[in-house]
Amino acid sequence: MALTGRAALVAALGSLPVGILAPSWTGVLAVNVPLSLAILCDYALAAPVRRLQFTRSGDTSVRLGDTASVQLTVTNPSGRRLRAHLRDAWPPSSWTSETEQTSSRHRFVLAAGERRRLTTFLRPSRRGDRQADRVTVRSLGPLGLAARQGNHRVPWTVRALPPFTSRKHLPSRLARLRELDGRTSVLTRGEGTEFDSLRAYVPGDDTRSIDWRATARQSAVAVRTWRPERDRHILVVLDTGRTSAGRVGDMPRLDAAMDAALLLAALATRAGDRVNLMAYDRRVRAQVQGRRAAGDVLSTLVGTLATLEPELVETDARGLATAAMANAPGGSLIVLLTGLEAAPVEEGFLPVLPQLTRRHTVLIAAVADPHVEGMAQSRGTVDAVYEAAAGTQTQAQRRRTADQLRRHGVTVVDASPADLAPALADAYLALKAAGRL
Repeated sequence: MALTGRAALVAALGSLPVGILAPSWTGVLAVNVPLSLAILCDYALAAPVRRLQFTRSGDTSVRLGDTASVQLTVTNPSGRRLRAHLRDAWPPSSWTSETEQTSSRHRFVLAAGERRRLTTFLRPSRRGDRQADRVTVRSLGPLGLAARQGNHRVPWTVRALPPFTSRKHLPSRLARLRELDGRTSVLTRGEGTEFDSLRAYVPGDDTRSIDWRATARQSAVAVRTWRPERDRHILVVLDTGRTSAGRVGDMPRLDAAMDAALLLAALATRAGDRVNLMAYDRRVRAQVQGRRAAGDVLSTLVGTLATLEPELVETDARGLATAAMANAPGGSLIVLLTGLEAAPVEEGFLPVLPQLTRRHTVLIAAVADPHVEGMAQSRGTVDAVYEAAAGTQTQAQRRRTADQLRRHGVTVVDASPADLAPALADAYLALKAAGRL
């Protein structure tokens, strides 16, 4: 049994004249006995809660930042009118603010044998699965003095997907890809490209592309045109170790890396390449492989990345490189989304880089902190001088680490969270333009 505020108000109003006119046990009983009987009758007449029936429907996934709606259908099979307060409980991270949580509370009246559909709006504040908790119902009596209360388990899961904010860069990169692929401009010749067609010689063409056999069969000089190779294998490796949990601005490093991986996957699948993914710190945390259709690859990646979280352990850099070599066929592009900290690179990556670069094309992308650059450029106060020194030292270490990797034939992308995805896409297109893919 649950007493309402109305019962407390009636008790207070009844006690006031008793305390003034007849302050005795007789007066107290004269007020409380009828009130108690009214409460018991009200409780007895309230619709039963345990017999209520619930079903759910609605969205099962939503992109981070968007709103999902989940419908809860309540059926009253009893013969009594249901006057209810209902709370549809979800984890606190199912909303971005406390004011949005009010959508999970409902007041309604339901006649005997009828049903009502209630809608709860969710706007998750971070990635992952949000599972419905208990549905708590308080059934009020006709007088509103007492209520029956009970809980029901009505399972439902809404998965918050990565927002893929870098999607806005895809049209411009696809236009560049079409140029490389020869659909909107003259095809170019490059090492490692595929033969496409013949066309007439134009002054300025590379004489090495002249097809002498075709020229002998016709009156004009013919040259071969080439296009980037298709069906290349790309393995995207996400470092999910301790450093990926760090936040740069409002975004965790891992989320920025995911966004870059999604843009690269969308671009590479449009180019006809096969994209696989692996998340690793000390062991493989997630893996996607064997998908070929562009839409299938992207939807599978988004679903897999939705529940991926950083692990508070040091990444085994050597194990990461070994796992990458084991999962990538020869001649693949291996994209490592990791950090440029000197110690793990020098102790973990550099010893195995010759094996990686001998069999594969390697690209390392890291999230840079714009605040560090701001520290390096700060001036004017004593504190700013120390910050400038620390920022300059950090930047110098990252540059040295990047230079070491480049000397081993690795392409390095070091950009802020907002710029990482387009910079990685540009690096992929540059490798294609250079004939390395």
